[in-house]
Amino acid sequence: MANLPESSRRLLRRPFASLGLMLALAACSTDVLEPPERMSGLRPVTAARQERVASYPVREASSPEGTSPIPASGIDIDAMVTAAPVVGLAEEQSRDIHGGPAAQSAPSGPVLVDGIGTSSVHVLSVPPRQMAAAPLSVPDDTASVATAGSDPDLPPLTPERMEMEARRKAQFLEQEQRVMMQRRDKAREEQVAFLPRAGNPVDALSQPDASGQMPASEIACRKRLTALGVRFTDVPRISNGPSCGIDHPIQLSGLSGDIAVKPAVKLNCAVTEAFALWVKNELAPSARYRYLSGIGTIKPLGGYSCRTMNSRRGAAMSEHAHGNAIDVGKFVLKNGKEIDVRKPGFFAFREKGLLKAVRQDSCKYFNTVLGPGSDPFHKDHFHFDLRSRASGYRHCD
Repeated sequence: MANLPESSRRLLRRPFASLGLMLALAACSTDVLEPPERMSGLRPVTAARQERVASYPVREASSPEGTSPIPASGIDIDAMVTAAPVVGLAEEQSRDIHGGPAAQSAPSGPVLVDGIGTSSVHVLSVPPRQMAAAPLSVPDDTASVATAGSDPDLPPLTPERMEMEARRKAQFLEQEQRVMMQRRDKAREEQVAFLPRAGNPVDALSQPDASGQMPASEIACRKRLTALGVRFTDVPRISNGPSCGIDHPIQLSGLSGDIAVKPAVKLNCAVTEAFALWVKNELAPSARYRYLSGIGTIKPLGGYSCRTMNSRRGAAMSEHAHGNAIDVGKFVLKNGKEIDVRKPGFFAFREKGLLKAVRQDSCKYFNTVLGPGSDPFHKDHFHFDLRSRASGYRHCD
């Protein structure tokens, strides 16, 4: 190094100087980190742990488990942390069920409870001590009431209160039984009310047909015909297929005012009543006004007939197919004069007036009125029917 220049020697001395400075600092830091005298009273953590482990009971070396510091019963963590024993929800509810507060201080084994969190908690298994303490005899009603009222949060029931509760329960059961009997009697009355009743033979003006007893509307209609002085007889049910027939037909033979209907025709009761009212209120007064003689006979050309309208093929069924229409060809006065419905002569003023009145007045009682001038099919007679239309329209021509 003597042959080296001064600058090179300086560079070589610097690493040695740095190394010496680092060694001196290390020696000084070791002395400074030594704990002072005032901290000598504190024990290190390792010493406290060694003392706690040394406090555990140590088994003898001759035991089969060796010299393990853990006791055979296990480590009680609760005792080590100085905390109260933990009681589960199932065990707490079991104590409340079986013994109240007294059982909480003296548990006698594990208890299994089902239904936790609901209002119907029941015990699956009971410790032997509690089962032995349970009474073997079944208590009577009074004792059961007292047990049910032994809630520690509520005062016990007095004998007067228990007697009042028993009376109230008896009254409730009696009232409930009375209501059930009333409902049963009402149900029986409703069943009897729906039973078919036998018809009165005095009120029944016709024999029941194949469809059953005559409806009340038909019976009432016949009573009105009798009050109007109509002469009729009931005939058996007419049935000529699904499109023709009369359920409760009658055979008309005479009207009020001693007016005969020849030949007799078969109609339903509704159109018979309309025809009788028209003759009594309109036709008979019009004839007396013009001829000073009443109507003696009415000659119909048709009543019930199973055919289509105007007897044309492919046409709709006529109202005659249900006995709901009547055709009239002539009126005979009591003095013997015949008034033909066909168009009268030029100078037959009274006949024209009567036939005009027939057209106008009959539309008050029938839904359809056709006659001479309406069409070729009605040139020699008047057609009256009660055909129902949804619009309520009446055709008078």
